[in-house]
Amino acid sequence: MEHIIIDGAQGEGGGQVLRTSLTLAVLYKKSIEIRNIRSGRKKPGLMRQHLTSVMAAAQVCGAQTHGVELGSTCIRFTPGEIKAGNYHFTIGTAGSTNLVCQTVLPILLMAKGESTVTFEGGTHNGMSPSLTFLQHSFLPVLALMGQKCDVTVESLGFYPAGGGKWTLRVKPVDTLKAFCLTEPPNPGERRVTGIVSNLPPSIVEREYAQVVKSLDWHDAPLDRQTPRTQGPGNTLILHAISHTHHSIVEAVGQSGLSAERVAKRAAGKMRKFLASNAAVDEQLADQLLILMLLVEGCEYTTTEPTAHTLTNIKVIEQLTGRRFDCTQMTPALWRIN
Repeated sequence: MEHIIIDGAQGEGGGQVLRTSLTLAVLYKKSIEIRNIRSGRKKPGLMRQHLTSVMAAAQVCGAQTHGVELGSTCIRFTPGEIKAGNYHFTIGTAGSTNLVCQTVLPILLMAKGESTVTFEGGTHNGMSPSLTFLQHSFLPVLALMGQKCDVTVESLGFYPAGGGKWTLRVKPVDTLKAFCLTEPPNPGERRVTGIVSNLPPSIVEREYAQVVKSLDWHDAPLDRQTPRTQGPGNTLILHAISHTHHSIVEAVGQSGLSAERVAKRAAGKMRKFLASNAAVDEQLADQLLILMLLVEGCEYTTTEPTAHTLTNIKVIEQLTGRRFDCTQMTPALWRIN
């Protein structure tokens, strides 16, 4: 059987090429061979998180695979029919459960029936969009399209201990609606989420005080969370709220990095985003592209497209022929449709 060759070294050379290729292979029923997987990373090839994404995509469609093992830099993937069902995917490390979800969720939207998926691994690891991002940013846009998904969280998982566990319930709808996200967040509607576990709770208070000082967010409420987790962890999440979704900036606490420094990093990113007058932050901009394949007429405004977004666009064009129009509207604002 002939396979479409995908170069995993293209663009930012990370796991984005892999995940997007898997999702599109299933949706468009195309056999693919992905070479040079994650060649742009210090440790090329499939890590636990990426291996789990491949196995998850294969399981939800009964795919035939070759070369799928830890460290592999080349795999073949021939999809079968999408199957609704109850699934359980465990990474075994603090790797991102959200990115595994990103791989299979668009697929399960096309299933003929309801699915329940349980994920185990990292939920807030600082190297990828978190579970909070999925709940408050991505899923609300999906709901805007007419597709609601329910999330039940059992535990959170920080890097490096992991241990997060949560469940997603998907009941596909017959028709999806196009989204148009062009209005910036509502002025004055802000929120700060501070999560700390197995560390002094005062860390969150210090981060919040610095955010208020840096951004003048005196009216922004603070959501303090102190969950029980397998290891220590701290995440600061800034929400700029619109009537459709939250635009989110995240910063993760690290050993040797003060709470004030963590907050300053997050505040700087949020300040830049708000100044652009964009509706969609850079993380969400990347993840909306595949949803735009499911229904015509979608568009959004965002900041300058990142390497992740541009890589996603190239892979989508190769596998589907769909071309995106990326138009610069101001020095800091782009429209993608």
